[in-house]
Amino acid sequence: MSETVNLKKGLDIKLLGVAEQTLSTPDISKYAVKPNDFKVGFAKLYVNEGDEVKAGTPVFYDKYRDHIPHTSPVSGKVVEIIRGPKRVLEEIRIEADNKDEYVDFGKADPNDLSRDEITEKLLKSGIWPALRQRPYSVIAEPGDKPKAIHISAFDTNPLGPDLDFIVHGKGKLFQAGLDVLAKLTDGKVHLNVHATNTTSKVFLNSKKVQINSFSGSHPTGNVGIQVHHVDPINKGDIVWYIHPQDVLTIGHLFTEGKYDATKIVALTGSEVKKPHYYKIKQWASIEPLLTGNLINEHVRVISGNALTGNKIRPDGYLGYYDNQITVIPEGDQYEFFGWAAPGFNKFSVSRTFFSWLQPNKRYRLNTNLHGGERAFVITGLYEKVLPMDILPMQLIKAIMVEDIDLMENLGIYEVDEEDFALCEFVDPSKTPIQSIVRNGLDLMRKEMS
Repeated sequence: MSETVNLKKGLDIKLLGVAEQTLSTPDISKYAVKPNDFKVGFAKLYVNEGDEVKAGTPVFYDKYRDHIPHTSPVSGKVVEIIRGPKRVLEEIRIEADNKDEYVDFGKADPNDLSRDEITEKLLKSGIWPALRQRPYSVIAEPGDKPKAIHISAFDTNPLGPDLDFIVHGKGKLFQAGLDVLAKLTDGKVHLNVHATNTTSKVFLNSKKVQINSFSGSHPTGNVGIQVHHVDPINKGDIVWYIHPQDVLTIGHLFTEGKYDATKIVALTGSEVKKPHYYKIKQWASIEPLLTGNLINEHVRVISGNALTGNKIRPDGYLGYYDNQITVIPEGDQYEFFGWAAPGFNKFSVSRTFFSWLQPNKRYRLNTNLHGGERAFVITGLYEKVLPMDILPMQLIKAIMVEDIDLMENLGIYEVDEEDFALCEFVDPSKTPIQSIVRNGLDLMRKEMS
């Protein structure tokens, strides 16, 4: 193991509702494949309403990347196709038949296959979209040769799931997935662990990887932060990254010959009666998880974590890249003289409230912004929570004025919107920083393509 990277900057947001390490397997029949999860250019269908599908059957593709199919997570029937404005494809809803029928992609030993054969297998099965690239944080291009592949083995997001618990007892599958990834790059596969919190032998005994150790507050668990400190991205470089649960899915494909979309997600948040872990499949309806399990009904349901997740309906569907569901109070009520109260129950970064005297306290925070968008001023707060050797304020301004050269010089290729989530959280100007960064990445991708 390499030396530990100790990060001093960052911020841990301690919320109520940590998931207990117990596992349930709910009965779920509703699923929805969502093209918007992939930032596709223009989604086109392989299927129609009424078609029967198996787990691994292609259901849609991106018109501009038609060599990357997206497949069904379950066997069943396509019951509804949802389109939005301008007929944009939003959801392909599937009713599971509980038969668990799979397309047979064939078992294979990755050590006996070439890179092209492995790539073809990952593409046909629909697992390829789990591999993403920096820069731009989009689905990796199969024809590219990344200089490295990174896996973050811990999650420091608010109420983030315990990945040690999730991979427990799955060492052989995880190693099988690592064997596949090792064939996709001529560089290293980096497995990034927490210096003290990562104890699972599944991670620590992994082979064909370089294990890097990190310590520090959030966003230390973000793969972008880890890449920045271990394997920085320069112009022209490509780095791929993937979540540990997707490594297990790859392991299933090669050891069993099928696309098994099963994953473990953490149901978290202060408004959940019993926050714990659920074994479900990709794109599952979350309604069975929430029914009878909420303290009150006036809540914000988030697919993902409270900083970077997407708001969904209580009868909505899990996002493709999400391994957590967060339920917090909806912040649509005004506080009379809220700024003048002592604020013992309010989380404060700048010690505005006396809550800083209780550093280990957990909070029941809501979605209230406590003010509207205002003048964009220099405060120095961004630099305190972003452990990267870049100038965040200057980069954000360069994106806003669409200065391509300046964006390059300030490090746009290394970042993703999730890396700026804490900057948005502490920002007194209430600027939608994550949206700005996403727009900048999309602009650079368009200009450089």
